[in-house]
Amino acid sequence: MKSMIDIDLLDEKYSIEGEIGFMEMEGELPFISVSNKYAQADICLYGAHVMSFTPHKTMELLWMSPTSFSEEGKAIRGGIPVCFPWFGPHPTDPKKPQHGFGRLIYWDVVETKSEANGETLIRFQLNASEETKAYWPHNFTAELAITVGTKLQLALKVTNSSQEAFEYSAALHSYFNVSGIENCTIEGLQGTKYFNQLTGDHEVQEEPVLKINEPVTRHYLDTETPVVIADPVFRRRILVEKAGSRVTTVWNPGEEATAGIPDIPDDGYHAFICVEATNAFNNCITLAPGKSHETTAIIGLEE
Repeated sequence: MKSMIDIDLLDEKYSIEGEIGFMEMEGELPFISVSNKYAQADICLYGAHVMSFTPHKTMELLWMSPTSFSEEGKAIRGGIPVCFPWFGPHPTDPKKPQHGFGRLIYWDVVETKSEANGETLIRFQLNASEETKAYWPHNFTAELAITVGTKLQLALKVTNSSQEAFEYSAALHSYFNVSGIENCTIEGLQGTKYFNQLTGDHEVQEEPVLKINEPVTRHYLDTETPVVIADPVFRRRILVEKAGSRVTTVWNPGEEATAGIPDIPDDGYHAFICVEATNAFNNCITLAPGKSHETTAIIGLEE
């Protein structure tokens, strides 16, 4: 999905001296670089895709694949892809792109702001167009507000601007940078029912913490509970909070599946875990005309 991006015009209109700049590296997709007193972040205009978030007191929180594609027509691997307006494969047409078109199109920058408390706000918008209607027939506005501070906040607000109700599914598909999945545990999901996509079963997590020692694709249902990724080797606990999402997805492809994924190195599965704020399965969103829904994810270090 092509778009002519005038990086100089954007820089002139939306950059903030010493805080927000627009970059275009040779052979790379254009992105925004943010630096403030709390953190640094990089956000690609293609997909409104957060590629990096580094609070000053720690190393990179997000994982980006070193073999990710960086070209129009292919999704970026790692960071925080925006899955919209469907999650996973298209429900009726397997030829349509996995996880929707939201991550395969340029979003418009509509606002940048230096907040009074030193945080940085960037707002992106995606509106229905001929391009989107080739995939999905509805009129909509999707807005992604990204706040960079001690924590990174993403708020995806979808508004139905058509004459009839529609249903969508979505996710803020965060990849977290870890010292090694075998070192980490995930807290906060004990007693929660989940759909195990690898077996097709519905199960309940009995264990106090989740250890990842095999491939995992779990969609935890009816939960808004914060989750902690405990990583004793990196000496940090990553706190993942959310709102407007009743499904928490935990994903790691494991060794065998990773070998078949061209944009992840064969040993890449060791270095990340995905914990996602999801609206899918029993939490797809139906919007009446004129109505909106907001899905929020907040990530940072547990203090």
